Amino acid sequence: MTGRLTDKTCIVTGGAGSIGLASARLFATEGGRVMLVDIDADKLREVAAQGFDPERVAWATVDVGDAAAVAELTKTTVERFGPIDVVFSNAGNAGVIAPLADYPEDAFDAVYRVHVKGAFLMCKYALPRMRDGGSIIITSSVAGLRGDAGVYAYITAKHAQIGLMRSVAKEAAQRGIRVNTIHPGPTDNGFQAGIERELSGVIGRDATQFFDGLIPLGRHATPEEIAQSVLYLASDQSSFTTGSLLVVDGGMTA
Repeated sequence: MTGRLTDKTCIVTGGAGSIGLASARLFATEGGRVMLVDIDADKLREVAAQGFDPERVAWATVDVGDAAAVAELTKTTVERFGPIDVVFSNAGNAGVIAPLADYPEDAFDAVYRVHVKGAFLMCKYALPRMRDGGSIIITSSVAGLRGDAGVYAYITAKHAQIGLMRSVAKEAAQRGIRVNTIHPGPTDNGFQAGIERELSGVIGRDATQFFDGLIPLGRHATPEEIAQSVLYLASDQSSFTTGSLLVVDGGMTA
């Protein structure tokens, strides 16, 4: 154990997904106490049983778009592990790809509720329970740095997270709490695979190969590679980094 997060209390939302789970494992390896959070109770229960120390890692089923549930999550985390040091707001959903005139409003609302309202609520309720000098990380995306026809909910939400991050960073700085967004490129996981299956039908070619052709390094990231960048933002290695966008995309947006 190298101890970059020794005895620090961490919350990871979207914890049953690949990036959240890889980050939670890394946090625990680095000495952190982790509250693993997801809306999928069955999957969360399954992953929580995969080698985590139950004395240092707990889990909770939470809808991050529900204010009362998020408030209770932060309270429960503090009661279990002590004041919060790290918040990794990573919960997400994909939405649909469709022309603007046909884009379903309920799909737009559902994506915005998780990505934007969810991140907002995590900041709102966690910040008062955080120790000074902590870190908040919000998972945005390369989609937060560009626009693409048809991806109206996801791209809009990912841009909005940047505005939220910058605003919270200004308020939290007086307590030495850093707030940043991380922007993964295409990552080899189920979430991305689902997006690429839908996109393949829209563009008429294999979307995985299409994305790899846009990435100078020529491949998708692994969840573990993204988790290493999350750890940097979570740890004191990023002690003078706040209000920033960390792009981890193999050069895709260069």
